[in-house]
Amino acid sequence: MEGSTISDHKGLLECARKCSPPPFLLKTYMLVEDPATDDVISWNVEGTAFVVWQPAEFARDLLPTLFKHSNFSSFVRQLNTYGFRKVATNRWEFCNERFRKGEREVLSEIRRRKAWSSKQQKQQQVDSDEDQRSSSTSSSSGNLVDENKRLKKENGDLNSELTNMKRKCKELLDLVAKYSSSSQHAKPKDEEEEDERPMLFGVRLDVEGERGIKRKNRSPEINESASILLSQSCK
Repeated sequence: MEGSTISDHKGLLECARKCSPPPFLLKTYMLVEDPATDDVISWNVEGTAFVVWQPAEFARDLLPTLFKHSNFSSFVRQLNTYGFRKVATNRWEFCNERFRKGEREVLSEIRRRKAWSSKQQKQQQVDSDEDQRSSSTSSSSGNLVDENKRLKKENGDLNSELTNMKRKCKELLDLVAKYSSSSQHAKPKDEEEEDERPMLFGVRLDVEGERGIKRKNRSPEINESASILLSQSCK
């Protein structure tokens, strides 16, 4: 008696399961029937098939609200497991003889193909992994863009600072050259002939003895070397 009761209970559950349409079909039917989404998804003129008019908007705005993902390819594969066929080449139009406008009660007669079950589960996992990789790639790309902007800004600041330093060095070099020239022209000719001590940056150097005599003729070379060294330090 108890075994019979359990068997009857299982039979009722099986009957209820068979009489209830799969959740995927119910959700899809709701989307197609909703007049607020007719510009994205709706029935065809005859009501024998439905058309996804704007796949991008459908995947972005509608799929996440009912199916918790935004993968249009995954939605199409799910349709295939329930026997839907794409019946147009120029648009996303899908047909199933038991999926018709105004005939919601026959949805329970549509069953998933058993051969597709395990394959569909694996594909859904692949789709989920692809979504995660895509999200990770987008995040990494955003970080690289920010880093590139930061490096460009730092490079611009360094170039500006380098230009400013070159300008200051040039001004210093010009000032030293001007001072040296004015100092030489300010002394009388006879005084210059008498005092032949070498000069560095316009200043006479005191030398003694033979060493001083040897360096008298090298004073122009010292001035020239000093100017070259200063100009090289500013480059």
